[in-house]
Amino acid sequence: MAAAELLTSSMLRTAKKTYASALAAFAKSTSNFEVLQTYPQARAALRPRSLYVLDSSFNPPTTAHLRIALSALHNDSRGTDPKRLMLLLATQNADKGTKPAPFEDRLVMMTLMAADAVEQCNASLQSDLAVDVAVTKKPFFHDKAAAIDESRVYGDEIPEQIHLLGFDTIIRMFNTKYYPPEHTLAPLEPFFSKHRLRMTYRPDNGWDGAKEQQKYVQDIADGHREHEGGKKEWAKQIDLVEGKREGEETISSTKAREAAKAQSSGLEKYVSPSVREWIASERLYIED
Repeated sequence: MAAAELLTSSMLRTAKKTYASALAAFAKSTSNFEVLQTYPQARAALRPRSLYVLDSSFNPPTTAHLRIALSALHNDSRGTDPKRLMLLLATQNADKGTKPAPFEDRLVMMTLMAADAVEQCNASLQSDLAVDVAVTKKPFFHDKAAAIDESRVYGDEIPEQIHLLGFDTIIRMFNTKYYPPEHTLAPLEPFFSKHRLRMTYRPDNGWDGAKEQQKYVQDIADGHREHEGGKKEWAKQIDLVEGKREGEETISSTKAREAAKAQSSGLEKYVSPSVREWIASERLYIED
């Protein structure tokens, strides 16, 4: 039986109520970061050395999200066991709002994705993977990483964070407009001194293919961002990996929402069976 199938409808509805209460308490608290759930709970006490952070709106979580996470867990030769995955939802996003799916529904779907990830890792690696479902109030990557470090959720030995992101996100990360009042890249120094980025590039995101995206990182290495406060050595903390191959259909949350709104069977191309069932049962994305 698939891991996600062990999460019954009753359990998921209870989880939704629990998440709603936890979100309300988190909003009123002074905390900037909190782990709301670990799957499976029996592995919560394991202390990671490499923490893979997939930070997204998860609106909804797609098979592309899962593939990015599994690729990192399976193929990142720089990572150190024990490894752990964190699915991180920002309740305050620099560019995206809270609609159309409520946060508590997204957290349920993230839990289902966590179960899928654990099942696939167990099948292929015989690993003891734990997946944290977490929230943060911080909208920017460097602040999110600092909030995770400061929480000491994994004890005093702080794990290396490897943030999993797409090329469009790294463009925003290196945009100085997000760093007032000086508008330089200097606030990123604490992040790159301890943590890494694993960037998935795609051939169809508006740039001239992988070579142009690789050049963006090479420009950092060549010192072309030093006038903005960037450092050449940061490029060593950025790993580039192939995502969707040319000719493959793009998987995105936008396409998943469109398929859900149309109540189309095409939704199965974009999300896992368990996430699809939750979307259908809660009638998510039917209305804008």
